[in-house]
Amino acid sequence: MHHVTSADGTRIACTRTGSGPALLLVHGTTADHHSWSGVTRHFARHFTVYAMDRRGRGESGPVSQTDPSREAADVAAVVDSIGAPVDVLGHSYGAICALEAARLTGRIRRLVLYEPPIPTGLPMYPAGAPERLRALIDRGQWEDALVFFYLEVMLMPADELAAYRRRSSWQRRIPLAPTIPAEIQFDRTYRFDPAAFTHLPTPTRLLLGGASPDLYRRAVDRVASALPNASVVELPGQRHVAMGTHPALFVREVLGFLLT
Repeated sequence: MHHVTSADGTRIACTRTGSGPALLLVHGTTADHHSWSGVTRHFARHFTVYAMDRRGRGESGPVSQTDPSREAADVAAVVDSIGAPVDVLGHSYGAICALEAARLTGRIRRLVLYEPPIPTGLPMYPAGAPERLRALIDRGQWEDALVFFYLEVMLMPADELAAYRRRSSWQRRIPLAPTIPAEIQFDRTYRFDPAAFTHLPTPTRLLLGGASPDLYRRAVDRVASALPNASVVELPGQRHVAMGTHPALFVREVLGFLLT
């Protein structure tokens, strides 16, 4: 694990494995770099893979407020520290950070964005969800908060969640539950500006789960429409965590884009 200092002085931790061109992985909510553990070795056959801990998670510095612009600067700092063109794969909230980072550094070669949940006008969470999550966390019921998040906010089917909870990564997610309430409310401060991306030349592949809720489909369509060099690939039968539910399909689609 090594560290990079972001623009505001926050230390961002990052692992490195494999060899070849650089690929940076940016995780989503309730996660750290371990969320990629099921696919990293496949990417490392072709790339030097960097997997960062977003601020407030893992070995990275603390988060003072949830702000995609600060986290975009974190991604840009890691990219610039590598010192060569970097492909960036971002998942969920991490995909927003990766997309915004492309405006801050010219060293991002290609982007893969898996369901960036940009605000689209559809409700991003049920009414009262942040307050319910905060109450569970304040009572020390962190695992219950995590379950509520996946079932009620992510709309993960119960059988999929049951399988998710059997993975070793589940226990690493529980301590991250306190980061959820603020993170899911980023729509109160963040606005996606299509005009800001009109001239972004970065080749971009957007991944969309074929069974994902309309929120993600609308978000992916909106981002794809804004970018001049974007394409969309649907992952049949998948939702928001295909790297865990169907890693072979996920890896195939990512490498199919990055290796062409």
